Amino acid sequence: MKHLSMEQILERIYLSEQFDEMRITRDQVHEMFREHLLFSHTPELGRKVNAIHDAFIQRTIELAEHILEDEGFGKPPVPYAFILFGSGGRSEQTLWSDQDNGLVYAESEKHQEEEVEEYFIKLVDCILQGLDALGYPPCEGNVVSSNKQWRKPLTGYTRMMLEWLQEPDWENIRYLLIMADMRCIYGSQKLVDQLRGTFLTYVQENSSILNYLLSNTLHHKISLGVFGQLITERYGEDAGGFDIKYGAYIPIVNGIRLLAIQAGIMHSSTTQRIKQLKDSGFIPDQLADEWLEAFGVALKLRDLTPFQMEDEMYTTRGKLAADQLTKEVKQELKQCLRAGIELQKYVKKSIVSHIEREKG
Repeated sequence: MKHLSMEQILERIYLSEQFDEMRITRDQVHEMFREHLLFSHTPELGRKVNAIHDAFIQRTIELAEHILEDEGFGKPPVPYAFILFGSGGRSEQTLWSDQDNGLVYAESEKHQEEEVEEYFIKLVDCILQGLDALGYPPCEGNVVSSNKQWRKPLTGYTRMMLEWLQEPDWENIRYLLIMADMRCIYGSQKLVDQLRGTFLTYVQENSSILNYLLSNTLHHKISLGVFGQLITERYGEDAGGFDIKYGAYIPIVNGIRLLAIQAGIMHSSTTQRIKQLKDSGFIPDQLADEWLEAFGVALKLRDLTPFQMEDEMYTTRGKLAADQLTKEVKQELKQCLRAGIELQKYVKKSIVSHIEREKG
């Protein structure tokens, strides 16, 4: 497997006819890339990992469609989009990604609604069985297309989103921020663009919602103490380690996401959001460069966290082990965290100023 090029890996995935066949490929790819990540992490390597995840998921959906057709259920009755949320939506998956997904489909005639819904229930069931076989664990928060909340026609999604916007309690804001990271991985990009457009337009016209989004966005604090020391895990098997996911990566992702929402940016990738914020003059070039560098460090260190196999699923707790915190890693991490703290301050100032300007 080690001598296979990226093109050969993708070809092997797209020519697979069975989920079990793809699982063998995934296990081999995992070992190959894990070795690369340990010795030389690059942004290009991260892009390749995400392209491979995309290929596995896309081929799983294609096979699920074929299975349903073979069983007599026909082709999809209306256009649909299979959506990734979370790190998948942002194209920031590690080797051990879970399932955060949804499905949105086009409207159908009134008399066909039940039949259309039944088709997508069956399709999703087949897709998730496939992803399960490939070693993708389901999302712990049940943000998955087998949950009816995340499998709806476009009008249903739009109605649900507007209800969240009009009743911005903590849970509804959390759902809105999940949706802000959605990406169409298969099917109709137009459906996803319409949903995102509805959300961004509402925010532009009702800037007070940004205050609620801000509170949720700043919930996770950067894990750097007032004296510049790393705040490490105190107890349990991770004692002495560092929570790179929630202490560095998530706070940076959240801050950039909210600035992108404020600026009306359609991209879901954190890197692309920073670049668009910079190109549009929304943030100074120097800040953008600092944030890109800090985010790159967070991504690299997140990819180095230990993983576990649980019930044949690839999982990670997102924490660097104590023995991974070498002098060099600590130095790099602290620089990343200092940039993260400044980012959170900037986001708060930007949102508060924006709301005050809109009030006039």
